[in-house]
Amino acid sequence: MRLSHNAVAYAALVGIAFTAIPALAQAPAASPAPAKPAAAQAPADPLLAKVNGQEIHLSDLNILAQALPPEARQLPPQQLLPQLLEQAIDGKALIVAAKKEKLDQDPQVAKTMAIASERALQSALISREVGPSLSEAKIKAKYDADIGGKPGAEEVHARHILVKTEQEAKDIITKIKAGADFAALAKEKSTDPAAANGGDLGFFKAEDMLPEFSTMAFSLKPGEISPTPVQTRYGWHVIKVEERRQQPAPTLEEVHDQLRQQMIEDGINKAVTAARTLVKVERFNPDGSPVKAPDAAAPAKKQ
Repeated sequence: MRLSHNAVAYAALVGIAFTAIPALAQAPAASPAPAKPAAAQAPADPLLAKVNGQEIHLSDLNILAQALPPEARQLPPQQLLPQLLEQAIDGKALIVAAKKEKLDQDPQVAKTMAIASERALQSALISREVGPSLSEAKIKAKYDADIGGKPGAEEVHARHILVKTEQEAKDIITKIKAGADFAALAKEKSTDPAAANGGDLGFFKAEDMLPEFSTMAFSLKPGEISPTPVQTRYGWHVIKVEERRQQPAPTLEEVHDQLRQQMIEDGINKAVTAARTLVKVERFNPDGSPVKAPDAAAPAKKQ
């Protein structure tokens, strides 16, 4: 599936925005302790450390965990949480050291910080807009609407003979019509690797082959050969269709992740399109001059 321009621009943000680390909500294992009174409940977002008075809470570690690779997020909370806490403490210490060197006043650093802040806002907006559409119920509803109960893709089982010239292909068609065996000719004449198997390509969908090849193959009935040679960038083909079949529709499990990804991309595109309606865009050339808007009355130039 090819991402649109908007989806490409924000795919990395979504990858973080929709990663959940519910395991960190659990406290690390500890020795059994006497039961606490019912009124003394653990805080929803417990304080885990202070660095020069700056607090580090469990929610801060959840944010750090979202940026980890998938294999690291599979570690048990008892192992992962202490490592993240040390990482958070180190981070706070580095910030103190950087501010002591007045790096926060460096223009380039300030610009980088501003960009990071903007990316966090973009991610938050996309997460809020797209997240609710990714429930299992909505994924199943999309499956039912787009795929479930509908016929699957049509497939063709075909053989072919590939040669360099049109005349060679025409001569082969003449021989086949005169009674020559297609598979034997494929082994003798074809330059394609499938020649060793009598030109057998197995079953394939239309999109699996070049358009010129598929158009001819899917127009033939079982047992028919192409009445004329078919040219592709590889040469000239003579095609014989052996069988046709209709594949069953894929199950929800088979296409679940693909549907979810498509819904994410659709949601991103919708969010970006809506956001663009709220702003005025002015464009400039590298020399600083404004980009001239195209004249609506002028005919479009041919590419």
